[in-house]
Amino acid sequence: MSIDFADTEEMGDAVTDVDADGDRTKIRSEADGGIVAQLRLDHPNLFLRPTLGRTRDVTVEPEYWTSVESDRTLVFVTVYGTNFERFETVLETDSTVTDPVLVDRYPDRRVYRVTLADRAVTFIAATAEVGGRLLGLSSSRDGWLVQLRFPDRERLVAFNDYCRDHDISVTVDHLRVSDDRDDGVVALTDKQQELLAVAHEEGYFDVPRGISQDELADRLDVSKSAISQRLRRAIGELCGATLS
Repeated sequence: MSIDFADTEEMGDAVTDVDADGDRTKIRSEADGGIVAQLRLDHPNLFLRPTLGRTRDVTVEPEYWTSVESDRTLVFVTVYGTNFERFETVLETDSTVTDPVLVDRYPDRRVYRVTLADRAVTFIAATAEVGGRLLGLSSSRDGWLVQLRFPDRERLVAFNDYCRDHDISVTVDHLRVSDDRDDGVVALTDKQQELLAVAHEEGYFDVPRGISQDELADRLDVSKSAISQRLRRAIGELCGATLS
């Protein structure tokens, strides 16, 4: 699926040497304007895709990537959830990575290091090559949920072309114009909005609470860990947008 750019025709170039307050910068600026996109990316060989498809009760968030000797790329990922044994079993058979290692553990999450396999399909480098910036990245049931900012429409088109050339499926959640007050937070996803609406209506935020996370999970037919993670992200995004 390709991005429909009909609504981005007026999202013009943002490259300038003057910032939003009219002050000149000493270097070429791409800081003002631009396009923020929330996309869902999928491909059978996308990084960790085999694991994501078989472990629906955890959420994976990459921390960072780094290249080391022998042209190896190491990726550190944080995994939220409770069924870590199942995740590790599946991870050991994932064809997009090798040499998985547990490097840290916490009550609600674990951190792993993996080596990127040659067959793995990625998009991080392509994002940087076309001038895009990664704002957020987390797993979803159908691949990766990614938030990106592009300086202009042409760079967004270039990224979409890369995905099309590499058979990466692209589904658009949100497209919007960025501005000088932009904190990088994209609007809530439909699932986050649904969860917050039900939680509010049923009194989750009341004292005492009118509904528990277990009951919210049953109501929305998802796991308790998914409810906890979705609430955390949704509230975090709202706080970031409101308090920045």
